[in-house]
Amino acid sequence: MKITVLLCSIIMFTTTTYAKNEDFQMQREKMVTEQIASRGIKDEKVLSAMRKVKRHLFVPLYLKPAAYMDRPLPIGHNQTISQPFIVAYMTDAADLKPDDRLLEIGTGSGYQAAVLAEIVKKVYTIEILEFLADSAHKRLEALGYDNIKVKYGDGYKGWKEHAPFDVIIVTAAPPDVPQVLLDQLAIGGRMVVPIGSIYQELYLITRTKTGYEKKALLPVRFVPMVHESYVE
Repeated sequence: MKITVLLCSIIMFTTTTYAKNEDFQMQREKMVTEQIASRGIKDEKVLSAMRKVKRHLFVPLYLKPAAYMDRPLPIGHNQTISQPFIVAYMTDAADLKPDDRLLEIGTGSGYQAAVLAEIVKKVYTIEILEFLADSAHKRLEALGYDNIKVKYGDGYKGWKEHAPFDVIIVTAAPPDVPQVLLDQLAIGGRMVVPIGSIYQELYLITRTKTGYEKKALLPVRFVPMVHESYVE
């Protein structure tokens, strides 16, 4: 009898887990089709990465049912995981290549880093909040992302040891583009960054042999990018 009950419990657990995974997969496909591809994102590398990365594993447990909604979600410490479309849009705007070495400022839960790591060779990501840096590192490691390196530190300083970078993606809004990050961008490199305080605009900045080209992309709303001295 005990063996029968145990077997039934295992079957029920397995069936429920499979159903949940199937449901999340359907939600992920719907997210890509309705929120991303329908808004003009056509790069199959980006769409494939968005289909593959399980966003529900990067949000708090109580928010898993909302993981694939068209909105940002809180992850604690007044931080958010960005709206899926914005993640895809920034990834697409960076025009990623398989051999790119990429710096991300603002790891958060690690979701965008995972999306980026599905496309590029190496992702270096910096998070100014130690708790988020530690949890993102553990999460990404558990998911098998051996091409992501997480650092707890001040994003305004960049990551000089690994510069120059082919791409820099900033997921928090500074009032102006930090010169240190511009300096760490390779010639021909691209930076996608939201700039502003009350009003924010997303920009694509390309470094040329003679300077920088700056292109406005769209209005956005990100949490402020802060210096280490402002973190409690």
